[in-house]
Amino acid sequence: MRLFITVAVVIILDQLSKFYITSTLEIGQSVTVVDNFLYITYVRNPGAAFGVLPYQTVFLIVITVIVAVLVFYFYRILSDDHKWLRIGLALQLGGALGNLIDRIGGGYVIDFIDVTVWPPVFNLADAAIVIGIGIFLIAFLRDPDLKGERSKSNVS
Repeated sequence: MRLFITVAVVIILDQLSKFYITSTLEIGQSVTVVDNFLYITYVRNPGAAFGVLPYQTVFLIVITVIVAVLVFYFYRILSDDHKWLRIGLALQLGGALGNLIDRIGGGYVIDFIDVTVWPPVFNLADAAIVIGIGIFLIAFLRDPDLKGERSKSNVS
């Protein structure tokens, strides 16, 4: 149940933010939030991260579906004891599905968070994916059960 709540919250926040951006800004328009640091800039990204594979919409949809199925599978096989691993996976799944909705609907992803220290413009779904990966990696490296499994496998 937590998976669905987390995924739903990510998707709702992502889609509402994108709806707001597309309703209030023109493509390419930028609004200063913090001068010389943070802007809201409406762009359409027809590719993957960093604009890689532009206009390969069908391929990107297929890859996203495969990744979403794998994330869901790994979420399901993890016990409730691995709370942070599961949270990380849920955030990744929510972000992937948020961007998938864009791709299916228009063939591109709506991006708008423009931080000058990080060149690509991104969105809340992208942020959820990156935060989810970070949480997952930290939890994975700190999980004593998984450390024990890794140590045993290294001995053999």
